[in-house]
Amino acid sequence: MKKNSSRLMAAIMSAGAIGAVAVPSVASAEVSAELSVVSNYLFRGVTQTNGATAVQGGLEYGNPSGFYAGVWASNVDFGDGTSVEFDPYLGFSGEAGGIGYDIGYAYYGYPDSPSAIDFGEIYGELSFGLFAAGLAYTVNSEADDGDLFVDGDMYYYGSLSLPLQGDYGLGFTVGYYDFDADGDAGVDASYVHYAASLSKDVGEFGELSFNFELADIDETDALGSDVSDKPRFWLGWSKSF
Repeated sequence: MKKNSSRLMAAIMSAGAIGAVAVPSVASAEVSAELSVVSNYLFRGVTQTNGATAVQGGLEYGNPSGFYAGVWASNVDFGDGTSVEFDPYLGFSGEAGGIGYDIGYAYYGYPDSPSAIDFGEIYGELSFGLFAAGLAYTVNSEADDGDLFVDGDMYYYGSLSLPLQGDYGLGFTVGYYDFDADGDAGVDASYVHYAASLSKDVGEFGELSFNFELADIDETDALGSDVSDKPRFWLGWSKSF
């Protein structure tokens, strides 16, 4: 239920000294925008568009202190009339002792959903060189207790990014979605998620990517379907402004 490429995984911004009060500077602040088109919108290996194309975009305010805030939106299709996802977020990122960090909060909103499914996560990531690891923890949810995507759910991941010649890049991610309801009343929901991507920077035309994802979800699991454990391949284009 969220973007695959987002500010949560963006490059580390410069930050002030730890413990200092961050005062936004309008003169040096920056507002950026991103537009993307993907052949299939997957959130942690699970399609959010029933395998169809999605058009996505966002706006972000960033400050040299390390503070950032933004919104991101996409079309979705859950088969119940829900058609829009709208995600505000904010956070703080920087580097200390050669270790990059990024912490923040993201709210996943579905304004036209017939059910109460909105939820929010706090997230954190540490990065060093080509490697990064992080987690996202659900802290508030409109879903009923005992459902998925409620307080206590957690997603862990590790990733590797490899720059290649010719403005190409390779990325690999392994994650684990640990649902709080897993094991209750026979509910099987938690799963491992694998992802890989090959990207190409095409200059003023943006970036192209070829992506592979696999969610290890059995057909009988809470998120299962007859195609849930099949490999997913999707194409993406994005451009920042």
